[in-house]
Amino acid sequence: MSYGNYDSYNTTSYGAQGGAGGGGFIPGDGSQNSPSGNKGYGKDTLRPVTIKQLIDAQPMHQEGEFKVDGAEITTITVVGQIRNISMQTTNVTYKLDDGTGTIEVKKWVDSDAAQNASETKLADNMYVRAWGKLKSYGNKRHVGATVIRPITDHNEISYHLLEATVVHLELTRGPPDSASKGANANGAQQAYQQSGYGAADDMSHTSGMSAVAKKVYQCLKTTPQTNEGLHQQDIAARLKLDIAEVSKAGDDLLQLGVIYTTVDDVTWAVLEMD
Repeated sequence: MSYGNYDSYNTTSYGAQGGAGGGGFIPGDGSQNSPSGNKGYGKDTLRPVTIKQLIDAQPMHQEGEFKVDGAEITTITVVGQIRNISMQTTNVTYKLDDGTGTIEVKKWVDSDAAQNASETKLADNMYVRAWGKLKSYGNKRHVGATVIRPITDHNEISYHLLEATVVHLELTRGPPDSASKGANANGAQQAYQQSGYGAADDMSHTSGMSAVAKKVYQCLKTTPQTNEGLHQQDIAARLKLDIAEVSKAGDDLLQLGVIYTTVDDVTWAVLEMD
């Protein structure tokens, strides 16, 4: 799909549907397939973002409106790991961490409605996806969530990060031409074919590393991926490790020169040894 026209961007994978599924509504009971939801929601598009993008979002003149990459955001979707849950009478506040930053996600409690079954199962360290709007109160930003659900497929984490990157790049640099698309596709395919699941790779140069660093290196070495590598959040989810542990291991591997950063400081790829 093309992201050159931002207003046309309204759907993501893994059930994170926006305008294409309901005129810009975020998913929830009764709204996702609303027959009247396709009228007048041209700007109410769904935008996949990282937490850092929300923290850096520029406020607009209109009260409560923000821009990311020069484009107005209304409904956003974010993926992260729960660091803390605070239960209040009127709301539940989840502190989410996606490796780029942390932000509070508030889900208001409707005393007249039954709580979503998936939300009752949320716990610390779980990965979740939230839909909502960026809000600011007392100079502190948070996401006012309409829906928050657990992630059961860890591929959704890396997919979300890549999708947020694609939208960011096309909004800031414009859509790639056909030649670039072909080159990128070929490069991704080659990288995928060259990677494998075999654990017999030579690990002699990692002797003396911590156990976590070895796991992170092996994950980077054997997981099928594009030439952009893997984000530390994806690695943490695959290895069932805390992000802080993965971050420390990544720093160690960077110091040793066996991996390198790609699209940002927390996305890594293996430096192939001859």
